[in-house]
Amino acid sequence: MNQQERILEEFRAVFNKLVWLNRSEMEEALKGHKPSEVHAIEYIGKHSDPNVTRLAEAFYMTRGAISKITKKLLDKGLIESYQSPDNKKEIYFKLTAQGREVFEIHENLHRSFRERDDAVFEKITDEQFESMSRFLDAYTRHLDTEIHKQGIRPEDGPTPE
Repeated sequence: MNQQERILEEFRAVFNKLVWLNRSEMEEALKGHKPSEVHAIEYIGKHSDPNVTRLAEAFYMTRGAISKITKKLLDKGLIESYQSPDNKKEIYFKLTAQGREVFEIHENLHRSFRERDDAVFEKITDEQFESMSRFLDAYTRHLDTEIHKQGIRPEDGPTPE
C-alpha cells in the first residue's frame, strides 16, 4: 500500500469510527428524526436565507430529494418557509422554536464529541493544523474540479439518506 492509499484508508477508518462511536448517542437524543433531516436543520440553523437550491448544493442531493426532506420538516413543525420582500419567487426556510431545540441538541452532542476528542487535538501544533488544513483545501479543490469536469451539478448527484 502506497502513502496515498494509506492516507485515504486512514480517512475512511477515522470517519467510520466516528460514525460508529457517535451513532447510538445521536440516535437516542434525536429519536424520530432521520440524519438527513437533522443535517438540514443544522444547515438552516447556521445559514441565512437557506433555500432548496442551497441545501441541494451543500449536500450534493437533488432538489427533489431536498424538497421531500423540507416538506417533512415543515409537516413536523421544525421549520417554516418565508419569502424575502426583495424576491417573492424564492422560498426560504427558518427554524421554528421546536426546530431550534433539535438544532441545539445536535450542536450540544457535537460539542461533547469535540470535548471527548480534545486530548488528541491539544497535542497538535499550529504548524500541523496548518499543514492538514492546506492538504484538505487542496484535496477539496481537486475533487471540486473533478466534479465540475464530469458536468455534475448537485441536482444530478447522489441522494444519500
